[in-house]
Amino acid sequence: MSKFRKKPIVVEAIQLKSYTELKIIEWAHAGMHPAQNSIVLKDEFGLQIRTLDGWMHASFGDWIIKGVNGEFCPCKPDIFEKTYERVED
Repeated sequence: MSKFRKKPIVVEAIQLKSYTELKIIEWAHAGMHPAQNSIVLKDEFGLQIRTLDGWMHASFGDWIIKGVNGEFCPCKPDIFEKTYERVED
């Protein structure tokens, strides 16, 4: 068995809170044709996000990550903290 290290990449991410829902939806839909605007949908418990693996639910407190190919996915806060560190602009 070989060991591998994840390549250092920089991603954009926003933590989902009640006051960031609209910002995340606007961010996810920026530059998209209106017919494609089902990437992120609001529900009463957070957001529904269409990922490469299908629809996933993001609860309040989860991080929404924009991947290297422009894809979006939710990430639980404990996993986010273990995987990512803040980068200066």
